[in-house]
Amino acid sequence: MSINHVRPWRNIYRRKSRQIMVGNVPVGGDAPISVQTMTNTVTIDIRATIAQVQAAAEAGADIVRISVPDQDSSRALKEIVKESPVPIVADIHFHYKRGIEAAEAGAACLRINPGNIGSADRVREVVQAARDHNCSIRIGVNAGSLEKHLLDKYGEPCPDAMVESGMDHIKILQDHDFHDFKISVKASDVFMAAAAYQALAEATDAPIHLGITEAGGLTSGTIKSAIGLGNLLWMGIGDTIRVSLSADPVQEVKVGYEILKSLGLRHRGVNIISCPSCARQGFDVIKTVETLEQRLEHIKTPLSLSIIGCVVNGPGEALMTDVGFTGGGAGHGMVYWAGKQDHKIDNDKMVDHIVELVEKRAQEIEQSGAK
Repeated sequence: MSINHVRPWRNIYRRKSRQIMVGNVPVGGDAPISVQTMTNTVTIDIRATIAQVQAAAEAGADIVRISVPDQDSSRALKEIVKESPVPIVADIHFHYKRGIEAAEAGAACLRINPGNIGSADRVREVVQAARDHNCSIRIGVNAGSLEKHLLDKYGEPCPDAMVESGMDHIKILQDHDFHDFKISVKASDVFMAAAAYQALAEATDAPIHLGITEAGGLTSGTIKSAIGLGNLLWMGIGDTIRVSLSADPVQEVKVGYEILKSLGLRHRGVNIISCPSCARQGFDVIKTVETLEQRLEHIKTPLSLSIIGCVVNGPGEALMTDVGFTGGGAGHGMVYWAGKQDHKIDNDKMVDHIVELVEKRAQEIEQSGAK
């Protein structure tokens, strides 16, 4: 049993886009929406950067982006790519040689603005390097760095200016007969980003990389991203996402998955359904959920767990989850297995017991899927 039942009112009809490859990760078409993050280490600190890439991958990142601002970073990138468990996107700005070097170093994708690389000859060299090394490109438009002629035309950053910038950049790549690209039109303003992405989705069939750029810290940035990305994903827009937080990249990955999980677009790990707690609770719900979140981080198999403090909503929620616990009285509560009452257990033994049950359920699901 799972909470993720198919229901007509749950369906999200994704926008049709063509598919490209970022290394071994398909983006667009009918591929799962991939989750990205970006390292914030100094790239030439190879060990620290590799450690951050590996931590992000362990948290579920499908793709990781790394800034390549200078030639030393290009050299470091070659070593980082060798040890990365996921495809690496090289973040390139202004100097076309960094793009060529990154493609030669094994980057799976180049994040560039063709308009700020320089002359047509330089763009042609970067595109040729990408083609020669089986490297895709992400056109990255940002409201904070629009071209001067567009700011003169529109007076300020706005959705129309962002989309025009993106379509101009698409034309540059298409004029070079290069089509392995995806595109983003990011802004820190949720309304501006959402409007730009909606217009972009109608203007091109290219895969779309979603993001609310410079969203803020962990709490405020999570909320802005959930609102902005959540609404676009609900409309079927978006093929890969990055949640931009002033926080550990692992947190970006976790938030990205939670957004996708809430919409039924990706399923990874334990989905905990828990009450906010009140005077009726039969145990400390908040502390219990906090502990369980930490102790169940190693579970990658999609499954659901309900932790409810009392019998008002507890039994009903437990009917729809793989494992459940509902608080009762006299220091114990009811354990549910596959939506059915199974047995009681004392509150002080509950956490260890639930961890064991979740691990058992995850193993059952994995074994059934392998058959």
